[in-house]
This record gives sequence, structure tokens and C-alpha cells, in this order.
Amino acid sequence: MPEADAQSLPSPEEDLALLRDAAREAGRIAMGYFGKDPQVWIKEGTSPVSEADYAADRFLRETLLEARPGYGWLSEETADDLGRLKAPRTFVVDPIDGTRAFIAGNPVWCVSVAVVEQGRSLAGVLDCPARGEVFWATRGGGAFLDGRRLDVATTGSQPSIAGPKPLIDRLDPGLIARSRRVDYVPSLAYRLAMIADGRIDASFVKSDSHDWDLAAAALILEEAGGTLLDSGGDMPRFATERIRHGELVAGSGELLRKLFRVIAGPEDVQAQMPV
Repeated sequence: MPEADAQSLPSPEEDLALLRDAAREAGRIAMGYFGKDPQVWIKEGTSPVSEADYAADRFLRETLLEARPGYGWLSEETADDLGRLKAPRTFVVDPIDGTRAFIAGNPVWCVSVAVVEQGRSLAGVLDCPARGEVFWATRGGGAFLDGRRLDVATTGSQPSIAGPKPLIDRLDPGLIARSRRVDYVPSLAYRLAMIADGRIDASFVKSDSHDWDLAAAALILEEAGGTLLDSGGDMPRFATERIRHGELVAGSGELLRKLFRVIAGPEDVQAQMPV
């Protein structure tokens, strides 16, 4: 795509259609390795990557950039090229979010793909083939699971909260006593989608998540009526020069506010409270 102004760019719905088709095929490619002892390497010290990650990533990069050659590219399994900062939009991709689960034969993993413009996701898809689920959203168009519109849950008297135990333990003791702790969910993107779908109420996210973990799922959560917030009370921005994030909270309503107080800075918390 040549240099283009906003009017000549595809609509979010057109980008979504491209993402859905590509994510479906990438999921099919990954399923060809699932449960079949794929070759695994260790990167960055302790993080595993499998031949399935690389195969799905290669397909997504070739397919998506062929369809949108003017877009930037940011993926967990591709060396980052900051030339993407000059692109009008960027694909943000995790070919398999939940690689450890994938390697172990656990079905809680997904192909995560998003289109980001000026730091905000416009379209996002989580294709979870081992569970037979597909989540998607466009900005302003709602969030869906297999065609069913998603809405976050109305928090009851016993909210379900996910995330690292050290963060949950910093909540008000009364809230801890009446809450249900959610068992570990190996895919962060899927965990956020569970909040969008109302299966759980809220979650902490430990430091060091990356854009590719969040870009699609954060849009799905937002379009379902929830929010992902950083310690300053802001929604994270994606596909900027900074792609790694600190502690985050996800959820909605008063429960989100209570989680936010745990990660907020020492300055006036009330002034930072999300709307």
C-alpha cells in the first residue's frame, strides 16, 4: 500500500475480515502440531517457542503483509523493526499465546491478531482452535464470541478474581474473604477474553506483558464493557516504541477500582481513579 491518508485505508470491518480468515488458517496450522511433541527451543532465558509458533507466525506475516503491504508488523516471534512506527497501522501478532500450554497439550491457547492505529486497536481476533472458540471485536462495533455479543458480568457478592497471588493478597482483606480466586489461566489473552465473556470478573496482570499478549484481547474486553488499566489509570497504548508493560488490572465497575488501588502509585490515588 502506498502512503495513504485515513480515508483511503480499509475500514476496521475490512481489516477484521482479513484477521479472522488469517487467524483461522494459522490456528489450523498450529493444530497440526498440537499434541504431537513439536520441536521446542528456549529463548530469552526461560521462554519456550515451538516449531508451531514459527510456522503460524510465518503464515500470518506473509498473508497479512501481502494483503496490507503498507502496514507495520510487530510479532512475538519476529525481530522488531522500528520502521513500523512510520506505518499508518500495524499488525500486532502472537501466533500462539500460551505456548507453554500448547506444548503441554493444554487447550487454553489462541492465535492473537490485531490491527493498531495511533496506539489503539481497531480490530482484533482471538482464534482458540483447540477449544473451538473465536473471539473478535472492532472499535465501536462490539465484541463477539462465535457470533454471540459479549458483555462483562455484573459483579455479585462473591466476585471471581484472577492473576498473581501476591497482587491478589494486597486487596482489602474483606474482599479477599468473599472472593473466589480463579485457577491459573495459561494464556493472558484468553484470560482477558474470559472477563469480556463474563466467566470471571476481574484480573491482575503482572509486569512484563507485551503488546502481542494484549492488543486483541484489550479491544475485545473494552468492547464488552470492561477496561484494561495501567498503574497511572490509563489504558495501555500499543505498537509504539515501548511494547512492554508494567502491572495492569482488568475488569469493570467498582471491582476494577478496588484492583486499581493495589497497583496505583503512591500519589493521590483518588485523582487517578478510572471513570
